[in-house]
Amino acid sequence: MVIAANRDAPQNGPVSRRPTTRRVVFVVYHGVTALDLVGPHEVFTAAAEVARRMGGEPDAYRVGVATAEPGPLRTTRGLVVVADRSLASIRGRIDTLIVVGGEGAARAASDPALVGWVARAARRSRRVASVCTGAFVLAAAGVLDGRRATTHWRSCDELAHRFPSVTVDSDPIFVRDGNVWTSAGVTAGMDLALALVDDDLGRDIALMTARQLVLFVQRPGGQSQFSAQLGAQVAERDPLRDLQAWIADHPDADHAVERLAARVAMSPRHFARVFRDEVGCTPASYVERVRVEVARRLLETTGLGAADVARAAGFGTPETMRRAFARRVGTSPIEYRDRFRPQRAS
Repeated sequence: MVIAANRDAPQNGPVSRRPTTRRVVFVVYHGVTALDLVGPHEVFTAAAEVARRMGGEPDAYRVGVATAEPGPLRTTRGLVVVADRSLASIRGRIDTLIVVGGEGAARAASDPALVGWVARAARRSRRVASVCTGAFVLAAAGVLDGRRATTHWRSCDELAHRFPSVTVDSDPIFVRDGNVWTSAGVTAGMDLALALVDDDLGRDIALMTARQLVLFVQRPGGQSQFSAQLGAQVAERDPLRDLQAWIADHPDADHAVERLAARVAMSPRHFARVFRDEVGCTPASYVERVRVEVARRLLETTGLGAADVARAAGFGTPETMRRAFARRVGTSPIEYRDRFRPQRAS
């Protein structure tokens, strides 16, 4: 299967020179992850259509895909992408420069020509971004020096080890540090692109774009790469799997071991042993993970006070929630909200 990227400028008719047109350039190479490119690419092109339909900017984005040598590139999973622009042909000002990730990122980050081009292009770009392991290329180009950044959770330790001048945060799905944005892996690139659209065109167009692409409402950057369910094992037994789902749906219920055991018709002692064996943590630890996740979501997306968040998440008191955050997140709920809550959250 071949995906032919749109040219950086329309092929027919005059090129729009309206000052509102934003030039987005994706940098690709052999071994990129297809969704790291296609997902964000779709967001920008869909946002341009939405803005036009809503009577806003008629040509909000022009999106191009470029590589060292134009032609077909095989992606990580075997899909073929045809980049029809060379890096050398990208001249002049760039609004948004985005380096895509994939298994070929390590090789790309060791390519002096590619890294040098990215370093120079970054200086003439209004903002620079990476998807997943594209962060390694930005780091090699010096773009991330002294900045906070993220990448796919599996590669965070390696990024921190190879580039000690970068403050690597393994938790959020994307990070903004000034005019540099970095995201976690794969689908997080779409969240990043929606955030960039929000920053450019406003929340209404970003939300309408998400709806057009049948995406869940855009996740704030501070949301964890892991949900409590992803961070723990899924139990093999149906009653325990159902219990895990019930805990997530009812974080504010009484989750004492005795009550949880009763729900699956086990003795408390047997339940605690089986749960730990199958889920990989104690029932109390799992419940706390779920409640922290609920609290984080409320802190990111609502204006509820600490006491209301603590009650809704099942902690009961702000002090109990604060202690759980210190253990699980390494910061206080107030600091977390200040750091990760989007500016437009209500």
